Amino acid sequence: MKGFFITGTDTDVGKTIIAGGLAAALSAKEVDVGVFKPMLSGIAREALESDTSFLKAMSKTFLSLEEITPFVFTEPASPYVAAKQEEISVRLEDVLKHWEAMKDKHDCFIVEGAGGISVPMGENFLVSDIIHALQLPVIIVARPDLGTINHTFLTVHYAKSIGARIAGIVINGKREGAGLAERTNPTLIEKLTGVPVIGITPQQNEITKENVRDMVIEHVDIPFLLNEMEANVYE
Repeated sequence: MKGFFITGTDTDVGKTIIAGGLAAALSAKEVDVGVFKPMLSGIAREALESDTSFLKAMSKTFLSLEEITPFVFTEPASPYVAAKQEEISVRLEDVLKHWEAMKDKHDCFIVEGAGGISVPMGENFLVSDIIHALQLPVIIVARPDLGTINHTFLTVHYAKSIGARIAGIVINGKREGAGLAERTNPTLIEKLTGVPVIGITPQQNEITKENVRDMVIEHVDIPFLLNEMEANVYE
């Protein structure tokens, strides 16, 4: 299976922006791409501003919102906690059942988790358990500012500990007039983790489908990721 699993060093680092932008960039390269975000909390998937609606629009997939995000919860909390509030129990097997039903409907998939790599998703499983089960290369989205080295270092080492293949790191949201930390973090992150920084995306003042697509095409190494997809298939 071709594609990537998008995780983050924390919540609100821009995973959905990068996931949607990558889907649009691949689609622009005439790649048949689908999207999968198994769980959503705090907003209806049908809402125009939901992550699910954004990913569907960016990828241009024919998949329904229900296929893209099969589990939706009302409370804006981790999926496990939000589900418990509604007395709903979701197992890893439930997520994988939905994945198996749709994974062959596109040539490749961009899959997005929730929050960071060790966020609890359901009964006795974390985001990392989904990564391990799907066996897709991981792209880690990190914020650019002070403190990101620690979060990124820990995320990379945890991913490696579960046997995940890390395609690269995208540092998202670099500000104009960035300070010393933002200017030096990318090089130091590469040195400490041994994982390439494949993109440094600027802070966006206006989020539109076109802006996000163009930003990812310009600032993320799409040819590198296309090569990674082919390598992952033939290994």
